[in-house]
Amino acid sequence: MGILDKFNDASRGVSEKAKSISEANNLKRKILYEEERIVEIFTDLGKKYYKNQNEDPAALKVLCDDIDTRRRRIKKMRYELNGIRGYKICPKCDAEVNERFQFCGRCGARLPDIEDEDFMSLEPNDYYTESSNNFFDADPNKNY
Repeated sequence: MGILDKFNDASRGVSEKAKSISEANNLKRKILYEEERIVEIFTDLGKKYYKNQNEDPAALKVLCDDIDTRRRRIKKMRYELNGIRGYKICPKCDAEVNERFQFCGRCGARLPDIEDEDFMSLEPNDYYTESSNNFFDADPNKNY
């Protein structure tokens, strides 16, 4: 292998790294957009209910379904973002685990896989946690 081959390999590695960084930043922007939109929909939902508490539940459900669709998009994008970084997040203990593994090294839980039938199911407390009494808040400074 000559010096030119080594240079080409290094150049290819740098190019792939730059592409990964670009993809990661693009996913971060998309996640932030979806989070901001969810906050807006929550606001719309509250206003709609406040103005007319006898509102047809179907009209409110449309907004709730929109939130859930966006939550699923975010879940998929976070999975993709973590894949770019080379790890998965354990659903039980939140440990970062190498993407090659199927089970968490800390707690033994099965790690999520986008191919799983139940991958797109949503946790009930994604945007509201009873223990903290805090609503989800889109944060542009959040490090995903």
